[in-house]
Amino acid sequence: MSFLDSLKAAFHKKEDQATYLSGFKKSNQSFGDKLGQMKYRFKGVDDAFLEQLTIILLEADVGIHTADYICEQLKMKCKEYPSITFQWAMNFLIETMQEVYEKVADTPIQFNSNGPTVFLLEGVNGSGKTTTTAKLGYSFLKQGKKVAFTAADTFRAGAIEQLKEWGNRLGIPVIAGKENGDPSAAIVDGCRYAKENQVDILLCDTAGRLQNKVNLMAELSKMNKVAGREISGAPHNTWLVLDATTGQNGLSQAKIFAESTQLSGIILTKMDGTAKGGIVLAIKHQLHIPVLYLGLGEKQEDLRPFDLQSYLYSISKGLEDVR
Repeated sequence: MSFLDSLKAAFHKKEDQATYLSGFKKSNQSFGDKLGQMKYRFKGVDDAFLEQLTIILLEADVGIHTADYICEQLKMKCKEYPSITFQWAMNFLIETMQEVYEKVADTPIQFNSNGPTVFLLEGVNGSGKTTTTAKLGYSFLKQGKKVAFTAADTFRAGAIEQLKEWGNRLGIPVIAGKENGDPSAAIVDGCRYAKENQVDILLCDTAGRLQNKVNLMAELSKMNKVAGREISGAPHNTWLVLDATTGQNGLSQAKIFAESTQLSGIILTKMDGTAKGGIVLAIKHQLHIPVLYLGLGEKQEDLRPFDLQSYLYSISKGLEDVR
């Protein structure tokens, strides 16, 4: 069985096939279809093929560094097969993309066995951070966890009210900071509430301002410090929320946050609104930070745990049938 066939077989055993296929429809129509069209000019894995492949990878927002690496690895794999068919070249390509993602092992989500598990959610305005906080809360509720929100994004107009609305809708308590107040004070209040009320999961929607890197670092450092003072080991997980439609600009944001705090994971929102699904590979390859969740639709259940096989199949669907 070829790699693409085994990928398809594995995908059809997954529970959220429809959500992935729908969420990556634009990426598949762009990336997958463009790869399929290369068949008609294929004469082997030569310089012309690799040049066209690089263009397709860049258009998918894989980024030049990761695109060059993928092409170099593919060239080495295919060297032993001078008469390789197009289908096998595609098999080797998608397999190489999997290897690029798996090159650095993922960091598992950390849970606190001695009290509330604290999550800090960071990201710039417009990334979908507050909505993602709510969707994560819904996900943990479905797992039977007792959840609370901390509204610590005190500088964005309407952020606190937005999270309160989600809290009312989901039945999740919201510990809110004061508008334009100190975000760290809200973190302290949230941690104390979580301890006093036997909360399992505390999701903190924090401020994320990039105008001044020094201020950002100081703000994030203070939030980390006060959380750890209230609950041992907190924050147990620090996740960055990125808008996938911003492409390489999102990668630049991730680099700034990664320099300012210890990120343990990334959530990519609005994946269903972009044809540039390659940003997933760029983030993992260049920053060594795992993508943990994907926003694949507007509904609260459309925030899905990242699954590498589902991702690769969804963006390359149809290549297994190209002969």
